[in-house]
Amino acid sequence: MRTTFDFSPLFRSSIGFDRVFDLLENASRVDSVDNWPPYDIAKIGEDAYRITMAVAGFAQDELAITLEPNMLIVAGQKLNDDDRQYLHHGIAGRDFERRFELADHVKVAGANLDKGLLTIELKREIPEEMKPRRIEIAGDAATPKVATSSIEAGKQAA
Repeated sequence: MRTTFDFSPLFRSSIGFDRVFDLLENASRVDSVDNWPPYDIAKIGEDAYRITMAVAGFAQDELAITLEPNMLIVAGQKLNDDDRQYLHHGIAGRDFERRFELADHVKVAGANLDKGLLTIELKREIPEEMKPRRIEIAGDAATPKVATSSIEAGKQAA
């Protein structure tokens, strides 16, 4: 069963939420579920995340990690196609491309390949000008007084 949502009424009353609506439309439009390679996403701190992918059989030079605006792309492409005759071929070595939508200000802190697991460290770094800040409210003593002057018009007798 496929359910599609019409977000066009929201476009009429909101400004600047285009990216959110695009994300919702893309999430509802998932074509096929590809579960390979398997991966985990873990939150390891308040602003830190870790993606771990099982990429058994791939060497470091056969993997590519690309960071585009709000998109992390992990791709694997086998370079050597040997002419072995397998009696059983259970280790998947097919090419893949996995995409991860990233929130604003999420950066890749590093990547590591160890024992067939590709680990990508992500960190959210919000710029200082975008962090909430407290505005002090001044009392009456600090507000400047505006001097009021009265204009007295002299009455002239005729």
